[in-house]
Amino acid sequence: MSTSVLTDIFLPASLFIIMLGMGLSLVVDDFKRVATQPKATIIGLINQIILLPLIGFAITQLFNLNNQLAIGMMLIAACPGGVTSNLISHVSRGDTALSISLTAISSLISLLTIPLIMGFAFQYFSDNGQVVDIDEMGMILQIVVIVLVPVTIGMIIRSRNEAFAKKMDRPVRIFSATILAIIIIGIMVKESELIRNNFASIGLSTALLNLLTMLLGWLSARLFSLNLKQSITIAIESGIQNGTLAIVIASTVLNDIGLAIPTSIYTIWMFATGGFMMYRFGRRSELAEMPE
Repeated sequence: MSTSVLTDIFLPASLFIIMLGMGLSLVVDDFKRVATQPKATIIGLINQIILLPLIGFAITQLFNLNNQLAIGMMLIAACPGGVTSNLISHVSRGDTALSISLTAISSLISLLTIPLIMGFAFQYFSDNGQVVDIDEMGMILQIVVIVLVPVTIGMIIRSRNEAFAKKMDRPVRIFSATILAIIIIGIMVKESELIRNNFASIGLSTALLNLLTMLLGWLSARLFSLNLKQSITIAIESGIQNGTLAIVIASTVLNDIGLAIPTSIYTIWMFATGGFMMYRFGRRSELAEMPE
């Protein structure tokens, strides 16, 4: 699974623009609400950090996956939400501030949880335990550059020219949906052989992981009486993981690109379910009028 112009240049640049567009829709009070009403954040973090890996492990047992695929499943389950979840939540008219907050917090917590979860996975599924060393500064820098910097720029623009920010809302959503379509097509074309060779053994288990975690996120949000925008975001953040991070860890930290096979197929499912969420909720005009 090699890098390309799509992943090295086009995608990061596009994501920067998308995140800037998200910033255009946010004000400081959005994040104050997240801080003063922490229930949604706590529910989202429990789903991501605790329940997701547990569900991933249960699925490896249910499908009796071989060691490599099982460890790969645990890797994607250990990863936090990423920029993609922010994008899907934004286009789905979820709580964008909550989504970005969950991504930032879970990414920082995962500096500790990924080594722990992957250490367990290697000890349980293989005879050789392996210490996982994460590039903490590199990961933090990724969050700052791709998420915090453009969002901050967008918020500054909105604070100085609110009319322009509102005018750009629809073009940014169209651009975001177009970029997602390009990503999906690019992944399917680039990894077609890998997907064909492994789909029978890992396709159903990765689909189940994605669907169960999104459903759990939605049900837990509704159970604790979160509003619709928060529920949309919790569902997305629970089931849309940072596949890029998983691939980087597999190929550079663990030196086994085969561990990325579950991630590559999981990515297809999460774009499919993410697309459903965007179609289902993105067109609901009443959500645009709801405060986050």
